[in-house]
Amino acid sequence: MSCCNKKHNSEIGRGCCFCDCGEELEAIAQEGCYKLHETNWLEEYPDNIPTDIFEVRFKNTRRSYYQNVNGLSLKRGDIVAVEATPGHDIGIISLTGDMVAKQMRRVGFNPHNGEFKKIYRKARPYDIEKWQEAIALEHETMIASRQIAADMGLNMKIGDVEYQGDKIKAIFYYIADERVDFRELIKVFADRFRIRIEMKQIGARQEAGRIGGIGACGRELCCASWMSSFSSVTTNAARMQEISLNPQKLAGQCSKLKCCLMYEYDVYADARRTIPRLREPLQTLDGEYFLVKVDPLAQTMSFSTSKGTLANLTTLPIWRVKEIIALNRAGERAETLLGDAETERTAEPTYRHEEDSITRFDNKGKRNKRNKRRGGKDKEQRTEQPATPAVEAKGEVAQSNEPRAEKPEKADKGERVERGERNNQRRQRNDRDRRRDNNREGRENREPRENREPRENSRPAAEQQVVAVGGNNGGSNNVGNGNGGARNEHRRRNNRPRRNNAERGSREEGRAPKAEE
Repeated sequence: MSCCNKKHNSEIGRGCCFCDCGEELEAIAQEGCYKLHETNWLEEYPDNIPTDIFEVRFKNTRRSYYQNVNGLSLKRGDIVAVEATPGHDIGIISLTGDMVAKQMRRVGFNPHNGEFKKIYRKARPYDIEKWQEAIALEHETMIASRQIAADMGLNMKIGDVEYQGDKIKAIFYYIADERVDFRELIKVFADRFRIRIEMKQIGARQEAGRIGGIGACGRELCCASWMSSFSSVTTNAARMQEISLNPQKLAGQCSKLKCCLMYEYDVYADARRTIPRLREPLQTLDGEYFLVKVDPLAQTMSFSTSKGTLANLTTLPIWRVKEIIALNRAGERAETLLGDAETERTAEPTYRHEEDSITRFDNKGKRNKRNKRRGGKDKEQRTEQPATPAVEAKGEVAQSNEPRAEKPEKADKGERVERGERNNQRRQRNDRDRRRDNNREGRENREPRENREPRENSRPAAEQQVVAVGGNNGGSNNVGNGNGGARNEHRRRNNRPRRNNAERGSREEGRAPKAEE
């Protein structure tokens, strides 16, 4: 939002923009461009209690309450000059009417000595010009003050500087983990900047609210958008909500525990009041069950058969857990862990039209593949045509009006495995029988040894003569080794035609028995 037709840069720290398009410098408040924006939801309603107290907003999160002693006609967004110590300051009116009293009660504001500071006047062009000059000095002063504090060896961090509207005083906001003696630092600042110095210590959460940023949730930081008061956050809030105690996830940009951990703390605390405390496992006839986790909002407790693991995880309602605890205290064991808490599975609802079914597209891919394999034959079978004698003569199957046999149900996985093993065994037996038959046929077709031609001696004639001369004694005339005669005799025996068993038997019968010596 611009102050006039010309676009001007907004001052986010103050929530206004400065317009110098006219004869005089003007400052106009802008809604939504400053931290801790407030909505006066009672602005359109008449005031129940007439009041002259107004809330005035300064840089970032600093607010205070002032009295309109001069009876000025003021509204939300006016730039006013208010009382300060010393001098005066420039601020913007943020709340009027009944909302002022509610806000004062919420933040616990108490005026000094029971008297409110005064609103002098609406800001004049001279006041706005001087105020703009003071704003321009804030960043340079902050950088220089940080360097001075580092040179002096002080364990502190100056996070922000705010100049007063009349440029005679400045507030230095700093962060420190320990107590800091900055008396010498104030003297150096006064000599360097020629202004009155006020040191104000803030916490890490206040610093994050003054700087601003985006949180892990993707939204603007709560401390920079709407939170003005901070409550202490401990790890007990994370334990109450069953959140993992991971410092990297629980810490915010201020390196402290996130403020949002306290948003639902009261709800979880109330829900945990009805959950029984278990120090021993649940005793049942099946065994012991150990507590694994608790869901306070769902009012359920999960148990496991093994301590520290998720084996056989079972979730029970709170009332069933209380029943088992009462039985165990009486010295009895529950029959089952679930008992009456076991619920039957609800059947899937039926639909009148197939188009309304939510599962009609689940097996679409399988049907398409089956249709592609069938091809055009499936279409011919689906189209009913009367069978003619000519068609039957060609060998085509005529369609009959007899009902088709129902397809047998698919066997389960175990039956399919057994059937496959039986088929493999049957296939192996067939292979063995086939090989046995082939061997038998080859043996029958083979010629007897008597009908076979004797092998031709492949040795040359000269070598045969040498072998004949050698004889059986293995003399020196042999070409080979000493037992060459025995080898030749063995060869001659092999060259003889073999006699069958019948001839060998008849020959043995005709031979006379040897006389006993």
